Amino acid sequence: MRSLILGGEGMLGRALVAEARRRGFAALALSRAVADITDAERLSYWVESWRPEMVFNCAAYTQVDDCEERRDHAFAINGAAVAHVAAAAQQVGASLVHISTDYVFAGTASEPYPEEAATAPATVYGESKLAGEALALAYEGALVVRASWLFGPGGANFAATILRLIDRGDATLRVVDDQVGSPTYTPYLAAALLDLAAVGATGLVHYRNREPVSWHGFASEIARRVAPQLEVAPVSTSEFPRPAPRPAYSVLDVGRCERLLGRPVARWMDGLDDYLKRLNRET
Repeated sequence: MRSLILGGEGMLGRALVAEARRRGFAALALSRAVADITDAERLSYWVESWRPEMVFNCAAYTQVDDCEERRDHAFAINGAAVAHVAAAAQQVGASLVHISTDYVFAGTASEPYPEEAATAPATVYGESKLAGEALALAYEGALVVRASWLFGPGGANFAATILRLIDRGDATLRVVDDQVGSPTYTPYLAAALLDLAAVGATGLVHYRNREPVSWHGFASEIARRVAPQLEVAPVSTSEFPRPAPRPAYSVLDVGRCERLLGRPVARWMDGLDDYLKRLNRET
């Protein structure tokens, strides 16, 4: 499967190219500096040069709070540029896999969101990603995979932030306990994306790791492995006001994904163990 990976220097892009090459697939990962997805002419050049069978769009503007101040910028990258990606894929007859987010939902549910659940983003980031979904799905045979709470090697993420705070030597960490979601380990997501593409999945698919947990619970698991003496104190969202509201509950229903793959989604705790080993941290 000859693949072109846009956003190739991001956390997910790195994991995807590593997994593709591990399987013996030809994979070309392009950074924003080399292939800005807002530049349709540049994308056309790369697809003509590489002639991929699959185009994976991992490129996105993911600074959730900054999106509130830079609405036009968010929609340019997360929205309008997806049409350029789809057009580039169509140019060479390639399949398209586009990555989206749990932020397209309101985050007020009490049970996991299935793919057909009503969308109601509460942030500019979520609105712009939803716009991008529509543009991707307008391309026949496209696959849009929504994921949540990404962590893994090679990029900024919650787990890396907690490790940095632990290294700083604070006696106590204060972490929000009233936001529930599902961490997703990028190497596991990368494997799932390639497997979904291999079985010809199209339309919307949700992927995340199990089981749901709060940010406090996630941080506590990290601390338990590397600094068991550290206190991780639960706090409320109201104690950490942010420009963009965070969803209280954004767990994705992965039933369709599990049926397509013929296996259950992996445990994020196993991903956390692998992540820490890669960083040569004690476990």
